[in-house]
This record gives sequence, structure tokens and C-alpha cells, in this order.
Amino acid sequence: MVLQMGSPAPSIKVEHWLRGEPLTNLQPGKVYIVEFWATWCGRCVAEMLHLVQLQETYKDSGLEVVGIAADEDAPTAVEARTRLDAWLTEKCSDLNYRIAFDFTGEMKKLWREPSFSVGIPTSFVVNRDGHIAFIGHPSQLDEVLPNVLNGSWRTSNKAKAADQERIATSEPPAREQALKKPINERFWAAVGKQDWKTASSTLEEGIALMPDDLNFRLAHAHLVLHRMHNMRVGLPVIRQLVRDAIDRNSEDWILAALDQLFHPAHDHSYIPSAERFAMGKELSERILALNPLQGPKYRSYPAVARYYHESGNKDRAIELVELALTSLDGPEPVPDELKQHLLPGLLQALANYKGEKVCYGTLCAAPQSNFPAVPKRARPGRKQKKGG
Repeated sequence: MVLQMGSPAPSIKVEHWLRGEPLTNLQPGKVYIVEFWATWCGRCVAEMLHLVQLQETYKDSGLEVVGIAADEDAPTAVEARTRLDAWLTEKCSDLNYRIAFDFTGEMKKLWREPSFSVGIPTSFVVNRDGHIAFIGHPSQLDEVLPNVLNGSWRTSNKAKAADQERIATSEPPAREQALKKPINERFWAAVGKQDWKTASSTLEEGIALMPDDLNFRLAHAHLVLHRMHNMRVGLPVIRQLVRDAIDRNSEDWILAALDQLFHPAHDHSYIPSAERFAMGKELSERILALNPLQGPKYRSYPAVARYYHESGNKDRAIELVELALTSLDGPEPVPDELKQHLLPGLLQALANYKGEKVCYGTLCAAPQSNFPAVPKRARPGRKQKKGG
């Protein structure tokens, strides 16, 4: 059954209440914001201050905010709860609303899955009569909440149109995620046992079901090439991934293929050298053509630079990394948090390619002693190993 505006609100079934008094059921006459969030979700954390302000502003109007932490990333419930509690103590000492913890997935089944709410943060607003009034991003609450509180929102044409649009937009990816879930679970269970044969066949099943899903395609290429080292299967897989990436003219697909062939975290000695570089050349030329002179380059150019450096064109590799650094201060603003995340890797690559210390403002990097030097316009021959 679809959970939408006008539906009775589901129950609150959680394992623990970490902040505030336990809430056994939603009280008639109150308006609730039920907010799904996680500590690892930057947008969720940014919205917490917003929710604190809303709770303070509308507490006398009967508003109750309830945060549901149902997506914490930890091996066990005890670890997740301990980490979450410590995070709340450090980051949110002045929190003025309830926080509940659910590791079982019960709240997802009751609230998010029936409403096609795939991502977080997601806000559910429950009207005074216990029915859903709004489902969406918390950034919309400033407009929606006053109308929910005065009783005018759910009967408005704007509310009805917004909910219809939400369902039309959210239903396809939610149904796709539901199809992928059992495949992902079987795949990761096989990986945990290092049962590569089962893991591979599970991914092949996923690809047959959703051939346009890049995550399945990428996981399969990585598994057969870099875990199994099975070139009999792996070479046709990477060839097809490269071909499809070129045909789609998609930056995401091209970068995915390029990383399988040239990312330094992988051992590429199992892949025939001449074919690997031929594929790298085609992918690199295509992605350079996709990026206009003024476009951001911090995402794609470092991957292309790896190909050029390994193929012996050190000067081109240096040029591309320098262009990526320059793009951080280009006309399109880069969030400071993202910039600080990217800078160390870009500087380290530049230092390695140049073989000398490089700096960007106060941040500097020296070449790594274990970084392989590639002779200009030449590649050392490597013995090819046979896959299984």
C-alpha cells in the first residue's frame, strides 16, 4: 500500500530512545515531524540546526520533532548505537527534540519503503488528526509547516500537486532499489565468504535484470579483473564496459572504466598491456572532449592523468592535474568542504608526476618514495599472467 498525503501515519517502532522521552504513539492534536537522518549524511546534519529552530519556534503550537537514526553504518547494533550516542554528545549537546535509534529496518519498512523515499534526509509531517500531511526534503518545511499547523495545507491544490509529483518522481528509483536489494545482499554475503563464483553469478543476474545499472557493471568488472584475475571472463567484460561508456558518452561510465584500467589501487599486470593502453587512450580522448575549456576538471582530469603518466607522457599528466587544480578556483564555485577533500590527492599526484615538492597555498606535498617512475614515452615490459 502506498504511503502518501492523507494516509494514516504508521507506528513508531524503534529499539532505543537516545534523546528525549520515549514516544509510544502519536498523540491526537499534535503535529509531528518524523525525520530520517544519519551521522554520515552531511545534508542531514546540516538540517539538524534547522529542526532545532523549528521545534523552538513552534513548540507552543503543538509541534514535536522526532529524529529517526535508521541508517547508521556499523557491523552491529551495539556499535552503531554507541557511535551514534557519542556523536550526539559531542555535536548536539543542545538538541531540543527526540532522537530514536532503529537498526532492524522496521521504520524503513513502515515509513520509507511504502512512500518511495529512497534517500535521506526525508521528513514526514503528521497532521493533528494522525494522517500524513507532507513527505519530502526538510528544506521545504519552512513553507509547508505553518500551513500544516493552521490546517490549510492538506486541502490545498498545491499540496496535492506536490505529492503527486513526488510519487511520480520517486516511484521508479524506489522500485528499482527494491529489485536490487536482494541481489546486493546475496552479493555481499558471497564477498564476505570470498565465494567469488557466487558473487560473480549474482552480479550477472543483476546485470541481466538491469543492464543499464552502472553499479552492477562496475562491480562485475572489478570482481573478475581484480579479485578473480580471470582474463577469460574479465577481458570481454571490460571491453564491453569501455564500448558502452563510449557509446553513452557518459562521464560517469567513462571514469568507471578508466579507473578499472588505471587506478593505482589495482594490479593491472593481468591485463594485456597493449589492449589496456589502447582502451585507456580511447577513454581519455573521449572524456577530454566532453569537458569544455571552462568546465570543472577536478573530477575527470586526475583519472586521465594517470593514463598519460603510465603511458609515458609525463608532461601531459602534469598539465592535466594542474588544470584540475586551477578549476577549483574557476568561475563555478566549488564548496570549501569539497575543495579541502580534493586538494591533498591532487597535490600528491602532481608531486609524484613532477618528482618534486609542490604547494597550493599553505598545503604542500612531497613525492612518494614508492611511487613508480615511468620513462618518458616508454613503458617497462611486464610479464602477462594467466587468469583462472
